[in-house]
Amino acid sequence: MGISTSEIKDLYFRFTARKILFILASIGAVIGMGLIACTIGTIQIEINDIASAILAKIFPFANIETSEFTEDIIWDIRLPRIIMAIIAGAGFAISGAVMQGITRNPLVSPFTIGVSSAAAFGASIAIVLGFSLLGSEKYIVVTNAFIFALISAFLVLGLARMRGITGETLILAGIALMYLFSAFTSILQYIATEKQLQAVIHWTFGSLTGSSWNDVLVVSIIFFFCFPFLMKHSWDLNAISGGDEVAKSLGVNLPQVRIICLILATIITAGIICFTGIIGFVCLVTPHIARLLIGADHRFLLPFSCILGALLLLIADTIGRNIISPVIIPVGIVTSIIGVPFFVYLLITRRKEYWT
Repeated sequence: MGISTSEIKDLYFRFTARKILFILASIGAVIGMGLIACTIGTIQIEINDIASAILAKIFPFANIETSEFTEDIIWDIRLPRIIMAIIAGAGFAISGAVMQGITRNPLVSPFTIGVSSAAAFGASIAIVLGFSLLGSEKYIVVTNAFIFALISAFLVLGLARMRGITGETLILAGIALMYLFSAFTSILQYIATEKQLQAVIHWTFGSLTGSSWNDVLVVSIIFFFCFPFLMKHSWDLNAISGGDEVAKSLGVNLPQVRIICLILATIITAGIICFTGIIGFVCLVTPHIARLLIGADHRFLLPFSCILGALLLLIADTIGRNIISPVIIPVGIVTSIIGVPFFVYLLITRRKEYWT
């Protein structure tokens, strides 16, 4: 006995409602983790004091009692870092999910196509040679990292266009450029002074230390500008997941979708890493966790990856700044330590079809 149309619709709405509830619950988890992260640090602060400090700043005429010391710690040190972790994690995760979607390859992330290597090269030029393509001396590292990351994406597109823009050509062109920029960076590290070398290596570790409200504002503008355009292509990504021929038969303009998504994912990634340095594995691992929990429908996968990426990076940063306090472990190291075992777990436990 077959299932009627109304039963299929009912089943679909129940699955959809379950996914939406899951997403809303995850948003609650991010907010809860953010509050916990506010309380933990070299100086422990009670949750009531945190609430008072936040509300006193938002409602200055409400006469809410709080200490100037607590307010300074929350608003000048911890909140910018926590908000940066949330936005950066969300940006890395959606970039990874989109890149895996357009290439139909679960091992791809923006870093795979050379974005991180190019950004590291740009930052190294600024640190070692003091040369900038654009911007003042204060932002020389940030602007160089951003511009070279974009250059990498456009070079990948240019190389891929020579053989037709497919998932395979994007990956191969990206890998070639990744090794090229890594070699250039190694040359700069070789000729750098001890102090310059230390600065380059510290930048490549990836860290949220020193995040300011200005940094948060810039990264937020980039993320929230690109996010709607990526969501607009979620149906196209669903079609591409069935194969190029299926996507073409459904009317998807494959080269156009791949170019737009690649550029937007690169802009988000470049906009984040130019402030934070290289933070790996969030963009690679988070979409896999999201897929396991909520399925492969990109209408839900993209926003859920954002939430999960925010949560993962927030947890990793909180661990990094507290586990051997007062020494702060850069969050890029912590995400790699967390990400590698999980990635190996996926490699061992998932079926072969998952990786092809």
